[in-house]
Amino acid sequence: MNEDEYLSYDALGLAELVSQKEVTPRELLECAEKRYQSHNPLLNAVVTPMWDQANEAIEDGLPKGAFSGVPMPLKDLGQHYKGVVTTNGSRLFADNVSDHDSTLVERYKASGLVLSGKTNTPEFGLATTTEPVLHGASRNPWSHSHSTGGSSGGAAAAVSSGIFPVAHASDGGGSIRIPASCCGLFGLKPTRGRVPLGPSTLEGWGGLSTTHVVSRTVRDSAALLDISAGPEPGSPYHAPYFPESFSSAAARQPNNLRIAICLDTFNGATVNKEVVALTQASAEKLESLGHRVDPINHSFDAELVRDSHGTLAISNIGAMLRTKEAILGRPITSEDVELTTWNNFQSSKALSAADYAQAVTQIHHNGQKLAAIFRDYDLILTPTMACLPPKLGKLDTTSDDVESYLALLYQMIGFTALLNDTGNPAASVPMAVSNDGLPVGCQLIADFGGEALLLSISQQISDAGYFTKSLA
Repeated sequence: MNEDEYLSYDALGLAELVSQKEVTPRELLECAEKRYQSHNPLLNAVVTPMWDQANEAIEDGLPKGAFSGVPMPLKDLGQHYKGVVTTNGSRLFADNVSDHDSTLVERYKASGLVLSGKTNTPEFGLATTTEPVLHGASRNPWSHSHSTGGSSGGAAAAVSSGIFPVAHASDGGGSIRIPASCCGLFGLKPTRGRVPLGPSTLEGWGGLSTTHVVSRTVRDSAALLDISAGPEPGSPYHAPYFPESFSSAAARQPNNLRIAICLDTFNGATVNKEVVALTQASAEKLESLGHRVDPINHSFDAELVRDSHGTLAISNIGAMLRTKEAILGRPITSEDVELTTWNNFQSSKALSAADYAQAVTQIHHNGQKLAAIFRDYDLILTPTMACLPPKLGKLDTTSDDVESYLALLYQMIGFTALLNDTGNPAASVPMAVSNDGLPVGCQLIADFGGEALLLSISQQISDAGYFTKSLA
């Protein structure tokens, strides 16, 4: 298989070629490695190559699963592959070699995926850009001076550049959807509890974080959700049971949907005018498919949305670092972590148990407000980000200019973080390109447990030719 052929197939297409013995898993791995060698030195998408582990898996014999023989990387945050380092994007964990496979990694392996590397991520996934001190910046394949987004920025760059057809990603405030938007990909954040996070950690950021993939096609995302979804032993909760496959749901055409379009951020951040216009143009495309799109105004309190999400995220970062202190047998200092992480760590010490409990109560109230919208509408349409993809260096985790940092951060998560609070599924759909030629995603939000509808309408949008090109 040559490089052009490799790039012309999605993950399911490559798996079908392997199944029909038209190509071997080793040939696919060689294509991925060749693409890595030509593109990764500039993009810095993959920070820990796993070619030896991948070749060993092929040599041992791959399971006959839905993705048998397809190479795919893991995000270097949260997910563990036995014998391979998981740095979490931090110098503090640079030598953190995993002694077990995560539950999701076990499921990926059982599907026949050839796990082939770890992708770049900001420190602890805290930033919406991927520029960690440990590994350096990932560059957007569409424009090397621009950010890939974060925190799954390395994953998005790896897929958009064609190194891999699909990549594992995770999302605690927009970290699947934001990189998908910046890099012209499809990015689905599943319902809270849909995909397992254990066994070492059974809940991410107090329920804010979940995990899935960024992909070029909707059907890859659906099929990967089929093989990864479902509780694991000890799961504190799980998403509503879905009786059929997500792949079959994606193939079903939705008709006459009622869609609410919301152009005001949930956290009060301002929205770029070009982003508004592109989202309105996307609404017209949805109307052309036979759906009704109505403008709405939401009633979320911006300050409460910011504070409740921040309290939960900061508290969990603080707890993680306190655990690390116990392992190290010494206090963590400002020399161990980036300035933004250090500031969050210090802020966590000022929070009380009552603060945390109040934040949990608030996000549940926000869930009630969101659920009320779905009494009248099937989906909600928003921009994915309130701004265009920023240039590298604009969101500096080592800068003491906190005001500028937060202003851009709030723009980037202004439409996404609320869905981590409420647990609703949401997807960034690549429907637009800016005047500067950069991808701009639109976000579709479904009711709790509603991934099937998101996949269905996203596939319909793609079939209509409304997806932007996925390879930069």
